[in-house]
Amino acid sequence: VQLQASGGGLVQAGGSLRLSCAASGIIFSRADMGWYRQVPGKQRELVAVSTSSGSTNYADSVKGRFTISRDNAENTAFLQMNNLRPEDTAVYYCNAVSRIFGIKLYWGQGTQVTVSS
Repeated sequence: VQLQASGGGLVQAGGSLRLSCAASGIIFSRADMGWYRQVPGKQRELVAVSTSSGSTNYADSVKGRFTISRDNAENTAFLQMNNLRPEDTAVYYCNAVSRIFGIKLYWGQGTQVTVSS
């Protein structure tokens, strides 16, 4: 299983970025896809999740600004981040949870998002 995250970068406060997570080796349409973020010295935190049943959930800190979506035909999940704030600066990781033949958790490599004030 591979999860390839991309789309991070440096942006000014108020700007936007779109992260992508391309998945291979899993039945993507049956997996819950999530985005997490981590800053040095802190625990990794959930940002948003898109379940295989079509529901979405967001951390309170990003509600109304971030949107998670997925393209099951392309095996790709996205995180559209608008109105970015300096406190959104972190390494962002994509995550997949497969519930076929047991629960399996997979992580992609991180992509750095830096928001300047």
